[in-house]
Amino acid sequence: MASASDSRSNGVSGRIKSAATIMHSENQSLLAELRKALIMMKEIGVELERDNQSRMVKELENSVVELLSTYENCNNFSLAIQSVGNIYEPKEELTDFGKLLDDEVAKVSQDSSSNLMNHSIIRQFREAVWNVHHAGQPMPGEEKEDIVMTSTQCNLLNVTCPLSGKPVIELTEPVRSAECKHVYEKAAIMQYLKSKKSRAQCPVAACPKMLQSDKVVPDPFLQIEIDELRKISRHSDRIQDFTELDAD
Repeated sequence: MASASDSRSNGVSGRIKSAATIMHSENQSLLAELRKALIMMKEIGVELERDNQSRMVKELENSVVELLSTYENCNNFSLAIQSVGNIYEPKEELTDFGKLLDDEVAKVSQDSSSNLMNHSIIRQFREAVWNVHHAGQPMPGEEKEDIVMTSTQCNLLNVTCPLSGKPVIELTEPVRSAECKHVYEKAAIMQYLKSKKSRAQCPVAACPKMLQSDKVVPDPFLQIEIDELRKISRHSDRIQDFTELDAD
């Protein structure tokens, strides 16, 4: 039988984890807005390049780097908050939450990209600008065979639903697992989970994660990333056409 102190400790842990989950969720909405702003800046860069405004394009790229730094810092802070909620355990001495959070931010930051100039978002900005006047040509320092590969990078782990077989960009109601980050058609994954009594292994081959219906959701980033993939796919098709023409 649990003691009163154990019950209080569990209650405190639960409240801390709940608060951390809420804060993490609210930060996701902010991060989604920052991501939209970065995409918009890329589109503005393309328009400026079409008008041969090279100086303004370079200034805009510098602003993209600054905003990306803010995005990465916010994301690291959000992940650190979530981590604090998961690892916190009450002790006899008072917990220094400031130090605990700072330690988790430092850990998360070590795993993130230290060189923003190599970040995929900067890469996509530069490629989009470059392709205004050089579609089908490799960027400086690239081989032609690398064009399609690097232009089709995206943040989605799977580009087709493992249950319906539909491409992610064609899904009617896309949802993503909070556990493994794989994407599915909502109707298909809910039917799958229902047949498995609401808990089952992810249907993506070799993924060991177990899914629960309440953790398969349309998170704030999902539609943004699907729209990005849709644009990248159209761009990749155009690049492929150019490379085939060169081959002929």
